Amino acid sequence: MIHADGIDAVTDADFAVEVLEADRPVLVEFTADWCGPCRQLAPVLSAVAAETADRLKVVQLDVDSNPEVMIRYGVLSMPTLMVFRDGEPVKSMVGARPKRRLLEELEDVI
Repeated sequence: MIHADGIDAVTDADFAVEVLEADRPVLVEFTADWCGPCRQLAPVLSAVAAETADRLKVVQLDVDSNPEVMIRYGVLSMPTLMVFRDGEPVKSMVGARPKRRLLEELEDVI
């Protein structure tokens, strides 16, 4: 399913295929409808997804509907941004941030 911001939504059921088996790094935003900072981050993620489309896949996982993945990776706060490469988490960031800072933080993993 694609959200209004153009970012794919993943679920517990398709996480392995969409994220762990992806052919490029994947940035997963662990999010929730009730999360204000998640809403603030949405346009930043859309811009990052557009700018890095050839190097990075960006997806969202709603933690309320998909608790298994959240629990498996020890996610406690929203938004948590986690980068997966070759099936493994390689970077984790908590909280909203501006686009430039997010791009800088992603540079070493994409």
